[in-house]
Amino acid sequence: MQWRRHVTGCAFCFVFVLSNFTNKFVLSVLNFTYPTLFQGWQTLIGAVLLLLFAKLGWVEISRITRSAALSWLPASLLFVGNIYAGSKALSRIDIPFFFTLQNSSHVVSYVMLKVVQRGKTQWLKLTSVCLMLVSAANLLYSDPQLDHSGSMWAVFHLVCVGAYRVFQVHHRSSTLSDLEQQCINYVFSVLLLAAAAHPTGDLVGVLEFPSLQSHIFHCGCAASAALGFLLLLATVKLKTGPSLEHVGIWMFFSKVISNFLSKFSLKTVELRVFYIAFSQVTAICLSPFIFNMDINAASLICVVISHAGEALLMYSERESP
Repeated sequence: MQWRRHVTGCAFCFVFVLSNFTNKFVLSVLNFTYPTLFQGWQTLIGAVLLLLFAKLGWVEISRITRSAALSWLPASLLFVGNIYAGSKALSRIDIPFFFTLQNSSHVVSYVMLKVVQRGKTQWLKLTSVCLMLVSAANLLYSDPQLDHSGSMWAVFHLVCVGAYRVFQVHHRSSTLSDLEQQCINYVFSVLLLAAAAHPTGDLVGVLEFPSLQSHIFHCGCAASAALGFLLLLATVKLKTGPSLEHVGIWMFFSKVISNFLSKFSLKTVELRVFYIAFSQVTAICLSPFIFNMDINAASLICVVISHAGEALLMYSERESP
C-alpha cells in the first residue's frame, strides 16, 4: 500500500539525518581524520550485520558466485572512492555545502549517460543539471572560507557517486540483488581500506588521536556504523516498497505526508528521489543549530539553487516516459 512506502520514507529521512550528523560529529567535532579506519570500521560492521541478518533470515542474500562478484568489482572500487573521498570532504565542509557539491553527481551521471545513450535531449532535465552544476561551481569560487582541500575531495566524491550510479544502471545484474551488491561492496572495502591503513599513515597517526579512549568517541563510532547499516536497509526497502510492521509514531507521520503527496500521484522511484531530497533539506536546515557554520549570502544562494535544480530533476524524471 502507498502509505507503507511513506512509512519507509519517514524512517529513511530520520536515519539519513542522524547518520550524516553522527558522521559529521565524529569527523569534524572530534576531528577523527583517518578515513581508512573510519570507513573500514563502518564497512566491517555493515558486512557483519548484513551477513548476520541474512543468517537469521531477516534479509535475503543468495550465494554470490565468483563471476558475479568479479563483474561487480568496478562498482565496488567506485564505492570505496565514494566513501573515502566523502569522508575527507565531510570532515572539512559544512553539511549544506557538502550536499550542494554532492548534487553535482547528477551532472556526472547525465553526461555519462548521454555519451552512452545519445538519446533525445530532455530540456527540463538539462536545465536541472545545469542549475546544480552552476551552483556548485559558484560555491567553489564565491565562498573564500570554503576549504579548498575539502572541495577537491568533494569533487572526487561526486565523480565516484555519479559513475557508480551509471554503472548500477547499465550493468544491472540479474543475479545480484541490491543487498548482494552492497555485501560485495562491504567486503571489498574492508579488504582495500585495511591494506591502505598503514601506507596512508592512518594506522600510525590514530595512536596520537586525543579522544581515542573517550566514551563519546566510541559511542559516536558505534552509532555511525549502526546508522549506516540502517540507512542501507531503509534505502533498499524504499526501493522495493515492502510493508513495515509495528511502526507506531512513523505511521502518524506517514499519514500526514501521504495526504500531501496524494495530490501529486508520485510513483515509487519518484518517492525515493523525494525522500532523499527531503532528507538533505532537513539536514541542511538543522545543521546550523548543531554545528558552527559561517554562511554568507552568495553561498546560501548556491545552496538554494542547487536544491531547486534537484527538485526540478525530480519533476523531470516524473515527466519522462
